[in-house]
Amino acid sequence: MEMLQRLPYLLVLLLSSCSILDVAKDTESARFPSKGMDTPFELPISESLSEVVAPIIMPVVAVYPTAFTDQTGQRKSNSQFALFSSAITQQPSALLIRTLKQVSDGKFFRVVERVGLDNLTKERQLIRSTREQLKQDNALLPLLFAGVLFEGAVVSYETNMVSGGVGARYLGVGSSEMYRTDKVTVSLRLVSVNTGEILIESSKSKTIYSHGRSQDVFKFIEAGTELVEIEVGRATNESNTIALQKAIESALLDIITVGYDRGYWKHEV
Repeated sequence: MEMLQRLPYLLVLLLSSCSILDVAKDTESARFPSKGMDTPFELPISESLSEVVAPIIMPVVAVYPTAFTDQTGQRKSNSQFALFSSAITQQPSALLIRTLKQVSDGKFFRVVERVGLDNLTKERQLIRSTREQLKQDNALLPLLFAGVLFEGAVVSYETNMVSGGVGARYLGVGSSEMYRTDKVTVSLRLVSVNTGEILIESSKSKTIYSHGRSQDVFKFIEAGTELVEIEVGRATNESNTIALQKAIESALLDIITVGYDRGYWKHEV
């Protein structure tokens, strides 16, 4: 009789041993902090964008702080209700600027500062004032002006586009697996400062994947008077920030390709 009571525990250990080992390995860095956790994380740049052929003349571009913002209003969700935190970063313009600086290893665009323009202007005024007091004739170089502007927005963040799962339970021992996909969409346009014309527009979407797996046991023992419940699981969610950057990269790559076709920039033959 005692062996029969222990049988469910042995069955659980056999079925979930792989999952337990995976979870233990997956959380080892969090349970035992090391110097590896202090390593800075850098957002990856796609090879197709870094390998773009650089133009003969690098165009000067600008991104204003209100030129590329989150217009979705989407909040984080725990599958039951929305939270106060936003679903995506509130500074997508920072990702756009970083992407522009990484095109062709920084040899394609000359990006001028417009996010901190007020601070830059004040600092230049201080430098001029100091040099006038010291009677120095060293003039500041003029600020670069942009020939084109990059504008747009994060226009959509859709959750639970596709979701599903599978599970089974036998004699109180079960296993389940679930997945869900979200989608973020950005719109990016190239605007001429000289005429105000929208030269090129591109809209791109990126799917965000989430996956979860769990194994559990729900069993009454001792003549149905004592309950034993064990659950082991793990969930993997794709980073929203990386997905947003990938969408920006795809839209920017599309604009660069069209710009070459229309002769907005040229490369050496």
